[in-house]
Amino acid sequence: MPKSLVIVESPAKARTLKKYLGRNYQIMASIGHIKDLPKSNLGVDLEDDFKPTYEIIRGKSKVVKEIVEAAKKADIVYLAPDPDREGEAIAWHISEEIKNKKSKIKNKNSTPKIYRAMFNEITERAVKEAIANPVELNLNLYEAQQARRILDRLVGYQISPLLWNKVRRGLSAGRVQSVAVRVICEREAEIDAFKSAEYWSLIAKLEGGTPPPFSAKLIGTVKDGPWQNDPKGGKIPLPNQKIVDEIVKKVRNGKFALTKVTKKERKRNPLPPFITSQLQQDASRKLGFTAKKTMMLAQRLYEGIDVGQEGPVGLITYMRTDSTRVASQALDAVRGYIVQQYGKEHLPDQANFYKSKKGAQDAHEAIRPTMLDHPPEKIASFVEPDMLKLYDLIWKRFVASQMKPAEYDQTTFDIEGGSYLFRATGSVLKFSGYMAVYLESEDEETKQEEDGETLPDLKEGESLKLLDLAPKQHFTEPPPRYGEASLVKALEELGIGRPSTYAQILTNIQEKDYVVKTEGRFQPTSLGVLVNELLVKHFPGILNVRFTAMMEQELDEVEEGSRKWVEALRDFYTPFKETLAKAEVEMKDIKRMQIETHLKCRACGNLLVIRWGRHGEFLSCSTYPECKTTHEFIRDDKGTIVIQEQEIKGECEKCNAPLLVKRGRFGPFLACSRYPECKFTKAIPVGVNCPKCSSDLVQRRSRRGKVFYGCSKYPNCDYASWYRPLPEECPQCHHPFLIEKYSKTIGAFIACPQKECGYTHEPE
Repeated sequence: MPKSLVIVESPAKARTLKKYLGRNYQIMASIGHIKDLPKSNLGVDLEDDFKPTYEIIRGKSKVVKEIVEAAKKADIVYLAPDPDREGEAIAWHISEEIKNKKSKIKNKNSTPKIYRAMFNEITERAVKEAIANPVELNLNLYEAQQARRILDRLVGYQISPLLWNKVRRGLSAGRVQSVAVRVICEREAEIDAFKSAEYWSLIAKLEGGTPPPFSAKLIGTVKDGPWQNDPKGGKIPLPNQKIVDEIVKKVRNGKFALTKVTKKERKRNPLPPFITSQLQQDASRKLGFTAKKTMMLAQRLYEGIDVGQEGPVGLITYMRTDSTRVASQALDAVRGYIVQQYGKEHLPDQANFYKSKKGAQDAHEAIRPTMLDHPPEKIASFVEPDMLKLYDLIWKRFVASQMKPAEYDQTTFDIEGGSYLFRATGSVLKFSGYMAVYLESEDEETKQEEDGETLPDLKEGESLKLLDLAPKQHFTEPPPRYGEASLVKALEELGIGRPSTYAQILTNIQEKDYVVKTEGRFQPTSLGVLVNELLVKHFPGILNVRFTAMMEQELDEVEEGSRKWVEALRDFYTPFKETLAKAEVEMKDIKRMQIETHLKCRACGNLLVIRWGRHGEFLSCSTYPECKTTHEFIRDDKGTIVIQEQEIKGECEKCNAPLLVKRGRFGPFLACSRYPECKFTKAIPVGVNCPKCSSDLVQRRSRRGKVFYGCSKYPNCDYASWYRPLPEECPQCHHPFLIEKYSKTIGAFIACPQKECGYTHEPE
């Protein structure tokens, strides 16, 4: 039997394949990419058709050497990284190193035969089938990945230095990440420009001859009614209390009658099995996972988890996909499972098939369990809790996708109260169908009104008794900020990015300090707003959503073989080069910009100027660096600059001078007013004492930048909490402070930190 070498990109994947292929195959892992463009320079020859210069990634030389040495002894090499563009690039670079003359491979067959092994799931059947039917390396797929990498390098390595020069070092621009920041900034601008408007609703509590009582909402006027001289009736605007009170007077002592009863059957169809973007959205809404965490857990489920005596088992299919397609064997298996677990009444006559969205590559199946003999409860003891939650979500969505629709009986009452029309809607679940397994979640922006209460069995023409009239004031609200789920959904709908890129986009824009998360939603920083304004003004093409989506389509065309990668890059770079040269001259130099003000420096009497720093605009003495006086400021309603007086909080523990509240990269802190002569600083106490040692609790940040609250005497006292403490005693157990918590289902709330107490209340 010929000696065979199989190369994958992950050690976990290697362990799983070893179990399936046995001792006749040597399995090695490249541990991700082995080559990339250099970090120190552009690495792309702009004069030679964008020829890239790849180099071995730092720290990977040993891995490459071991792979090349193993290939010397093999007759066949199977390259089996993930079945996507990134995986193809890894396979291609490994192949180049094996074929490289400098590697001095010498055996009977000279260079071994090299094949590509592709499998969508890591199961024994799929792996052995892929090894038995290998394919050649896909040049089009590799060139599509190479074009994307070079395209992103051209944008990142040529716009970023411009931002370093004009704003500050360390900033970055990206073909996709900058557009994502633009989407967030534009939503913030919508919120800022939004003007809330008052409106009212009127709910009538009614009772018929059959209980229970029910509620009906005023929706308009009855035909031939007198309201606003509208003979046909219609919807009533309720902009203020005066109009509502007039209606209340007219209907309070009038008669109410049920004029129309509408009953109809409604069906709610199941959703297709997950694609990448939808998995990230549902994991965010239901589990509170970031896109990055979701993909990390999904990768591990795909590569293989040790399941007791079975050893490593790949539990889900490939998790980077935009296809809803499902293999026929999997359809047969899940249909059998549904009959066994839920009965024949839940199984449709034929399998459900779903259309993939327009433009989907359809290269892989939908995300689903690889085998239905590993239900979540069976593997629960072998996986960590969060991984089990994600697997359970994937499992239920897949099973539900092949079940019958849920069926409702919906009833609508149209009720006349004088010349006004009220409506009540209610529904009753008649057949659970797929909802016996899975309930879909919704974004805040797309939430539908509830189907209403259960209505009594009443007949048309029946008189009703008015129990109460409840006017209620409302105010229109601005569109909500994007959360992880809604941002991924927006990027997907706009055609920005691909399944493999969403998680990294969301991570990048936070790490670069362009956006921050506030209660789970993205808000642009002042830096993000500034950089976005500069890029939109000077690079309108690249920051254009349609342009970014078009480039994604062109990369897809390269993968399909209908477009040359060099041609796609040339079409992009020719106008980009001209735009870049123009921007270098015309872009506002924020770093060196000084705007004079009428305010004078309190230390030396010279004028103060507005400068731009790491944390946004600030006032500085015009004689800097001779005078280093600085102030934070705000603009009032008229645009006048007003200095924010520095708050004094206590005395310096070193020199007894006043301590001032300063603002740094991680928020406010206390610093000695004699700085730089005295450099004493400390965190600001939150007004609550440590429950362990009674010292001050202060706000801190973890290494990853996450806020937490710890004892000021650390490391002597190690008390810490993720929740913000509030100087308010628990009224139930008299714990000295409460904490502020946040839940995706109910929002912000106040709670006692003692779990056994259980006290909670809504914030004021």
